[in-house]
Amino acid sequence: MRVLLTGAAGFIGSHIADLLTERGHEVVPLDNLLPQAHDGIPEWTSGLVRGDVQDSALLHRLLPGVDAVCHQAAVVGHGLDPSDAPLYVLNNDHGTAVLLAAMHATGVKRLVLASSMVVYGEGRYVCASHGVVRPGPRDVVRLAAGQYEPPCPVCGAALTWDLVPEDAPLDPRSTYAATKLAQENLASAWARQAGGDVWALRYHNVYGPRMPRDTPYAGVASLFRSALEHGEAPTVLEDGLQCRDFVHVRDVAMANVLALETPSGGFSAINVCSGEPHTVGDLASALAVACGGPAPRVVGGARAGDVRHVVASPRRAADLLGFRAGVSFADGIKAFASDPLRAAAAR
Repeated sequence: MRVLLTGAAGFIGSHIADLLTERGHEVVPLDNLLPQAHDGIPEWTSGLVRGDVQDSALLHRLLPGVDAVCHQAAVVGHGLDPSDAPLYVLNNDHGTAVLLAAMHATGVKRLVLASSMVVYGEGRYVCASHGVVRPGPRDVVRLAAGQYEPPCPVCGAALTWDLVPEDAPLDPRSTYAATKLAQENLASAWARQAGGDVWALRYHNVYGPRMPRDTPYAGVASLFRSALEHGEAPTVLEDGLQCRDFVHVRDVAMANVLALETPSGGFSAINVCSGEPHTVGDLASALAVACGGPAPRVVGGARAGDVRHVVASPRRAADLLGFRAGVSFADGIKAFASDPLRAAAAR
């Protein structure tokens, strides 16, 4: 299979390129080396086409003869503040629209899209009296008082988090999240209009080698690791008990390859997760031990747009793609303490 891989020099994209090559596929690697993420061409990248998915003429040169597109190119993470919105929308949404138009014009019908668990907003919650409920945005007064758990929107009682299925309501609560949902909607419309085949892979908290360091667009594992490398305690917001699913980048790469090798029959969204929930505090503590650094410092507070618990169900990925994560949390975090990270990018 010949695959156009966008974002091929990136954290996840580079691992997908490696795995595709190992499995005998031909990769056309494309990346614009956005300065927010890259400081030059990473050493693990070879044969890179430097260019942007917003460049329609370039895409029309690259797409003929391609069997499928694996679209990883995006601005990711929490970012700085709402002033980042044009950067996110231009790269994530406009870029995806240009790519889909070029795919239609050149007759390429298969797409694997990097989506994210952030499209859910808060995760799935259960009230003892009212069953599955959907809490609204967390109240700033409660957060200031250290009350981080969202209450039942009906009776105000405490809730229990549960695994989020793919058919859960979608409620993006950050600029990044809004652009990822827009990407899904664009791809879904394209699949219906063009007879295309799309897997939207909703990544949970990805970590591992080649992760970017020291940038506001990096993930929490990288931020903790950077602090420890400077001899500082990892700073954990809230009470550290917020739950996430930390999935290793090599498992994410495998999910992408399986999706490229498996028709979806239209548009299908899939959680890509480990199925092994942990708290953010667990991550910080395990990494501190692995790095031989100071214990985490829990400081309270919460960032605007942060959600409390998002933990996914891995069942659909197993049923439809045969995907099951192979790297355990303990093994992955132990290795991550010394994994090579990407050089600091420009700010």
